[in-house]
Amino acid sequence: MEFSEKLRELRKARSLTQEQLAEALFVSRTAVSKWESGRGYPSIDSLREVSRFFSVTIDELISPDEVVSAAQAEKRSFARGYASLVCGLLDVLPALLLVVPMFGNGPEVPTTVSMFALTSTSTWIMAVFVACVGATVLCGFCELVASRIEGRWGEVALVVGVALSAASVAVFILARQPYAGITCFALFATKAVLLWRRDR
Repeated sequence: MEFSEKLRELRKARSLTQEQLAEALFVSRTAVSKWESGRGYPSIDSLREVSRFFSVTIDELISPDEVVSAAQAEKRSFARGYASLVCGLLDVLPALLLVVPMFGNGPEVPTTVSMFALTSTSTWIMAVFVACVGATVLCGFCELVASRIEGRWGEVALVVGVALSAASVAVFILARQPYAGITCFALFATKAVLLWRRDR
């Protein structure tokens, strides 16, 4: 018998609702629901609480195969959260393009300038630059928030962040701003490698 079935039987034997069990274990009702449906496993601390609450050993609650599965699931969950957090930070970094001198200001001015100091760029190109950087940074903040929340929002934010990073690289390269383009490409490549390794 699997952990989900054992937990359901133990709860019903005590005539408890999922809500009541959640309160007794200091977890959410959603967590108890996931455990009973087999969509997740409790953490080690929660497993100890379940064991104490029902006066059974952990070995009676969960089989060795389930322990391995739970550990792998927890490792994947941690890797996903870590990747979302780092990707969010990488997407916030392009805000530096607004103030760090990385833009060429035309052949008559041989030094590099910050984005807001550009004078040789048309207004609409400048608006595209600001929109790319602003959207990427905003998405980065969303990724940072989503990395702390369970659900699909984190994955959606990651996909949008990757698309915005690729768009920023293309915009800066097409506008002949190599330093900004290379910087965005380095951030994009770092994120791509991180996401590829996360799913391994």
